[in-house]
Amino acid sequence: MLITYFVKGVKNGKKYYTNERNAQILISLLKQYNIKKIIASPGSSNKGFVGSVQQDPWFEMYSCVDERSAAYLACGLSAETKEPVVLTCTGATASRNYLPGLTEAYYRKLPVLAVTSHRGDFSIGHLIDQTIDRRQRPNDIAVEGVTLPFVNSDDDEHYCMIEANKALAALTLNGGGPVHINLFTAYSTDFSVKVLPLAKKIKRYTIFDKLPELSEKGRIAIFVGSHNDFSEREINAIENFCSSNNAVVFCDHTSGYRGKYSINLELVCCQKHYKSINTDINLLIHIGEVTGCYHPNGKKVWRVSEDGAFRDPFRALDSVFMMPEFAFFEHYSRIGENNDQYLNSCKEEYEYAVSQLPELPFGNAWIAQKYISKLPKGTQLHLGIYNSLRSWNFFRLPENVFGKCNVGGFGIDGGVSTLIGASFANPTKLYFGVFGDLAFFYDMNVLGNRHVGKNIRLMIINNGRGTEFRLYGHPCAIFGDAADPYMAAAGHYGQQSPDLLRHFSKDLGFEYLSASSKEEFHVAAEKFYSSEIFDKPILLEVFTNSKDESDALEIIQNALTDKKMVLKEQCKDVIRKAVPSSILKAVHQFIH
Repeated sequence: MLITYFVKGVKNGKKYYTNERNAQILISLLKQYNIKKIIASPGSSNKGFVGSVQQDPWFEMYSCVDERSAAYLACGLSAETKEPVVLTCTGATASRNYLPGLTEAYYRKLPVLAVTSHRGDFSIGHLIDQTIDRRQRPNDIAVEGVTLPFVNSDDDEHYCMIEANKALAALTLNGGGPVHINLFTAYSTDFSVKVLPLAKKIKRYTIFDKLPELSEKGRIAIFVGSHNDFSEREINAIENFCSSNNAVVFCDHTSGYRGKYSINLELVCCQKHYKSINTDINLLIHIGEVTGCYHPNGKKVWRVSEDGAFRDPFRALDSVFMMPEFAFFEHYSRIGENNDQYLNSCKEEYEYAVSQLPELPFGNAWIAQKYISKLPKGTQLHLGIYNSLRSWNFFRLPENVFGKCNVGGFGIDGGVSTLIGASFANPTKLYFGVFGDLAFFYDMNVLGNRHVGKNIRLMIINNGRGTEFRLYGHPCAIFGDAADPYMAAAGHYGQQSPDLLRHFSKDLGFEYLSASSKEEFHVAAEKFYSSEIFDKPILLEVFTNSKDESDALEIIQNALTDKKMVLKEQCKDVIRKAVPSSILKAVHQFIH
């Protein structure tokens, strides 16, 4: 039987780039990183990559049948030229033959990049030919290893771009060394792509490099995720930077920064029908770790962190600065300049947004709205994931009150224990906590710890379920009451029993308070928010319902309205209803 293979794009000898997007991204970035030298070993699984680079005269290609020898060739070529060298082979035992040479490169810190092709993890363990499991690698063959999966969505594309940047930048980081890229391939025979995508090169700078100019004018902002306590030097560096660059610091209650330039604009950022020019940032400087807050958009993002990792929650990462934060901000402070115009504009907008909020329904957000200012000076506030964190982040903390939350793993477990553990450090300081019922009951055993002190003020928002999953705008809310049995786990822990927590907390030495209405809360709050440390820790159980909690969030997110934005959204809705989705998708792809 005669089988004829027709390869798209190869007709009449014309060969272009593979249509496999992950390979295109890699090749595009190789050129941007000025990595030209490639040693190819024979095979078919890597034909998408090899077939693409061999037709591009920009690359310098070499051939080697023996992969073991190829890796040592790369060591010699890299050491002599002081340039990175790429190796490429198929997905079978060929890649294993790279190991001795990559080990040599590892201990000599030679920038050798091994690109090994792979059918995809779905093929592992199913007796499929040329399938080797490379998901784990020896410690001393690569300083970095990444996988570039198939690209089937914008998320896949962004992931491949970040991972490829991470791999190529690692070749020369901290003295350099070998790197492994596991490149998924579908064995495509389509080589019809004539132009590579302009994959974004993310630059990484260390303290020893010449740093880029800060050329942006207007709307420069620092965004702080969760952060350890700031040192005096860090605070001074940030404030000098902001003062001299007309910048502000966007932060939530977990950021740890409470300096002059701190701005809480979550109330503005969360709006459905309003967009502020103050949150449309020309340059966003990202420090800290995970955050649970609504954040502004940065047209360009600089990440500053000593770990030098490529972290891009904003989808706009341009550069990474691998250095202490104080060193970065001291470098970019401009001597003799002082401008707080942006700061004043943000403060005015926050006050305006707060003034537009009506009285909210009784619930977590209402308590935050009315009582966040009542937190005694010098106290610490711990918040549960997620409704409590969100509700209290809408409003500014009083001076000298710091917020905490377990946003690292972002789970409901352990928040109450974290609060209690923190309180051990300073028995004369008040520690407040606000947790939903699921988060509290998950972690309630810690109340029985014999070291619990009198300095604890614990508020439980008991709505009888995981209200987060019933809130306005939440994906699970579409199920309505049907979300209760499993998604929101309603009905556990006594189904809002008025006695369960009362008896439990009293037996463990707590003073128990409760409130089921605004009027009752006002009464309980008198003692709960007192700055005095009494003879017992205090637990305040607040009984609310999911509808009021959801209504409050809806009111908050629709408090501000931009008429032009509303009109634009209405026009889009009309078009969506009148034009078939297939046509809209085609137009979108053409534009972008």
